[in-house]
Amino acid sequence: MKDIKSIKKLYIDKIKKLNVHNELYYSKNKPTILDGEYDELKKSIIELENKYNYLNSKDSPSKITGFKPSKNFKKQKHKVPMLSLSNIFNKDDLLNFEKKIKNYLNLKSDQIFEYSVEPKIDGISASLTYKNGNLVLGLSRGDGYEGEVITENLKTIKDIPKKIELKNFPENIEIRGEVYINKNDFENLKEKFANPRNAASGSLRQKHSSETEKIPLKFIAYTFGLFEDNNFKKQSDFLKSLKKWGFKTSRYNAVISKIDELITNHQNFEKKRYELEYDVDGLVYKINDLNLQNRLGFVGNAPRWAAAHKFSAASSFSKIINIEVQVGRTGALTPVAKVEPVNIGGVVVSNATLHNEDEINKKDIRIGDVVKIERAGDVIPHVISVDLSKRTSKTLKYKFPEKCPSCGSKVEKEFNVQTKKFDAVKRCSSEGFSCEKMAIEKIKHFVSKDALNVDGLGKKVVEKFWEKNFIRYPQDVFKLDYKKIENLDGWGAQSVSNLKYSIDKSKNISFNKFIFALGIRHIGQENAKLIAKHLQKKEKFIEIDKNFDFNSFLNIDGIGEIQILSLKKFFSNKENLNVVKDLSNYLNIENETLNETGKLRNLSFMITGKLKDMSRAEVKTIIEKNSGKILSSVGKKLTYLIIGENPTTKKVNQAKELGINIINQKELFKLLNWVK
Repeated sequence: MKDIKSIKKLYIDKIKKLNVHNELYYSKNKPTILDGEYDELKKSIIELENKYNYLNSKDSPSKITGFKPSKNFKKQKHKVPMLSLSNIFNKDDLLNFEKKIKNYLNLKSDQIFEYSVEPKIDGISASLTYKNGNLVLGLSRGDGYEGEVITENLKTIKDIPKKIELKNFPENIEIRGEVYINKNDFENLKEKFANPRNAASGSLRQKHSSETEKIPLKFIAYTFGLFEDNNFKKQSDFLKSLKKWGFKTSRYNAVISKIDELITNHQNFEKKRYELEYDVDGLVYKINDLNLQNRLGFVGNAPRWAAAHKFSAASSFSKIINIEVQVGRTGALTPVAKVEPVNIGGVVVSNATLHNEDEINKKDIRIGDVVKIERAGDVIPHVISVDLSKRTSKTLKYKFPEKCPSCGSKVEKEFNVQTKKFDAVKRCSSEGFSCEKMAIEKIKHFVSKDALNVDGLGKKVVEKFWEKNFIRYPQDVFKLDYKKIENLDGWGAQSVSNLKYSIDKSKNISFNKFIFALGIRHIGQENAKLIAKHLQKKEKFIEIDKNFDFNSFLNIDGIGEIQILSLKKFFSNKENLNVVKDLSNYLNIENETLNETGKLRNLSFMITGKLKDMSRAEVKTIIEKNSGKILSSVGKKLTYLIIGENPTTKKVNQAKELGINIINQKELFKLLNWVK
């Protein structure tokens, strides 16, 4: 067994090696190892940290996440964010993607969409801003919200027009596309770059455009960003115009209307992907109707109207050494197969999820089995099947624990009130923070990027602080003894100062982020926003245990019985109540403020009956965007009752008795000065 000194030396050497390769890739654009080797190095560092909790470094890949614009370039915010796409891997995913669109738009199940289908080129995204036909600004994607100013570098690419003098070319437009390198051209660059994608990235981020010019970069245009005078009705029409304006577009672009045709096209394209002149890792589907795109908008950081249908995931076989159970923030027990390390798509995999007990039993997965493991993009590797031909008498059946491996509490399956079935996942039955693993995960969630966003308080640091008994509850983050932290290995005055600054900064938080940060089961970011908007005042939430009518949440679109039961369960625990109230003393929680400048300000609305061509959710969003208020019941405060097909008679009669204005969908649009 290695001693602590030798383990620390191994760890430090790996960190130093990683720093060298980060410098070569990000600053000098001269990577010397393959992506797979680079990923393997990072993974080995994280595995060491997981095994030996005294290992810690600010340069660890467990702390450094995402990609920030290089310091070598000026930075500029995108006027329209360059966000990511949700992923599709099979027909069921595709059907679900389309179903969600139809539900949101309140369309019939047999509604047929036109999809603009475009190859997903494995390159680097870039945006081009034109004013009066002149290319005035070029940005890299960066982190999606802020990119690097690489105008001069982009101008060296022959496929990118520098000046467009056509009369029909928009006065102001941002055109987006992919910068890439053909496979054949890359053959001459193998010694300089790890792969075509790295070559494109490294070349675009040269300090001097003369260096970029030496690389045979290509550009394919595929969409627009800011486009104020957009009169196009279809994505496919815009793509045709791009070609007329002098931009290159993919010759494989197509318009397809049926799911089965999309699947067939995807299968055929996957077979010939290796024949293409450039790397492609899937197909992009976009609702072809730009008006529908606008109506659908975005959810989270991805558009509702587009998705990337990835090609088959890389897979391989390995042997299960052991099965361990991890306990998550909500108490979910997830079995993980510890497998003999295997390289899948350039990444060494040693863990693969088994999802739940039912999945293990259904596939008859045993310790010692040789199994097929699949890895798809950022999805956690998972076990697909067992190779029964290689099963021996030495394999062991796995018995799922009846008690939580962390706290010893009983594990159970919860009854789902919607499906009327028990959940597949078993959960720890403890509440509050009595389960160590759950508590740690709750604190990790509390300080995470989407919650308080405390920089410097990553997952490993939280675990370290727990080990040192610095934290036991979320509010302990604001009670930290910085002198004690400074004495820890890997910490110094500057790093402690940075942590304190980040914690102090996080104290100013919006109402919805505060709700989300608590990590209440079934209350994600969107539900947290809905609850905050409904309550408006933080005091109502903090004192929610005092005779609060939880059923009032039923009047919120998106909040159902499951969410209400989860809230009740959370607030029935005294420990949770104390956490919420204690946190309110440390945080500056901003009350939810409504837009008061729209055309529907000072007006209140309620909807009854089925609306035409639009869902209630969409109409309510429109009303709220225009400063109107949605009420859950008919009363004196109600200004308008909007009726659709088959309205509730009782509500209509109540409105008549109170003299409330009863209008239909058309009349609502008249209030907005819409022509619909």
